[in-house]
Amino acid sequence: MLEVDIPGFGPIKLEYLVSDFTGTLSVGGRLLPVKEALNQIAGFLEIHILTADTFGAAKEELKDINCTVHILTGASHDIQKEQYVTDLGTEKVVALGNGKNDRRMLKAARVGIAVSEGEGCSVDAIMAADIQVNRATDALDLLLNPKKLKATLRF
Repeated sequence: MLEVDIPGFGPIKLEYLVSDFTGTLSVGGRLLPVKEALNQIAGFLEIHILTADTFGAAKEELKDINCTVHILTGASHDIQKEQYVTDLGTEKVVALGNGKNDRRMLKAARVGIAVSEGEGCSVDAIMAADIQVNRATDALDLLLNPKKLKATLRF
């Protein structure tokens, strides 16, 4: 669990990290250098990766990370991602994403972080998020260093 009391934003008690894969934790289907950070975070948050697996490589790329990988099927991935966060409990979730299909989960999560990385970030995802960062490593660093999270969200 990650607990932080943020002036103006309120207390957060996170139990889950829910992240998109393609364009958020990976570029071109290849995992970015986030393995060590994710495994550190897995020590205090349960990690769930939601992906349509555009490049068909997510499970292989994530095999050494302590996480649950959920491959989305069918249509309405935005609704599926939002429902996943809702099922976990929105107040307990920090979510990472970059695509238009991530906007609903970013909005639903207690803390939504839009990640631009190498494939860009949908304006809708940025508008739905609480925080926007340039790299996945920046997003994960906020979780590993909660004072940075507090400094970013306080008002």
